[in-house]
Amino acid sequence: MKIAVVCANGRVGKLVVKEALAKGFDVTAVARSDNKTEAKKFFKKDLFELTKEDLKDFDAVVDAFGAWSEETYPQYTTSIQHFCDILSGSDTRLLIVGGAGSLYLDKTHTKQLIDAPDFPDAYKPMASAMAKALVELRKRDDVKWTFISPAADFQAEGERTGKYILAGEEFTLNSKKESIISYADYAIAMIDEIEKGNHIKQRISVVRE
Repeated sequence: MKIAVVCANGRVGKLVVKEALAKGFDVTAVARSDNKTEAKKFFKKDLFELTKEDLKDFDAVVDAFGAWSEETYPQYTTSIQHFCDILSGSDTRLLIVGGAGSLYLDKTHTKQLIDAPDFPDAYKPMASAMAKALVELRKRDDVKWTFISPAADFQAEGERTGKYILAGEEFTLNSKKESIISYADYAIAMIDEIEKGNHIKQRISVVRE
């Protein structure tokens, strides 16, 4: 399996690279600064400057883009649109590190986690931006995409348990009534999804077992 991890120097990206290498994948890291991952194959390029030619030989591309300010939140949508445009009509799969705010709280899929009264105000701008990006992504029938939402409590320094629950569009709690997952376990789930390829043109979610 030949994969590219874009924005690989981020905390999620680096762990996805690590898990992919452990699986024996042929991994190329892509970032706009010097390589900080374990990947031996690397090229330096800004996400928005990537071309169809850059990605044509990969079985899967991981979009590990993250935005951390009001000015850059719209780039969740524009980055996904750029990926979709350069992967359009190809067999290369696009797997996106998503957010939890757009997970549904009801069976009718009318209320999202971001609408809950206890959803932290500080996270609403980012969650809204990621939810909008997913709406736009759903319009693309020309790309083999998968959007993977983490649990609500997405822990950068959380332990790697190697176990997780694979869920769908609805907000899911584990047996301890928690919505929690570490970056490390999320990376495992990402690599499992690349390997199995069971959720093309779908949003899925993961929570610690």
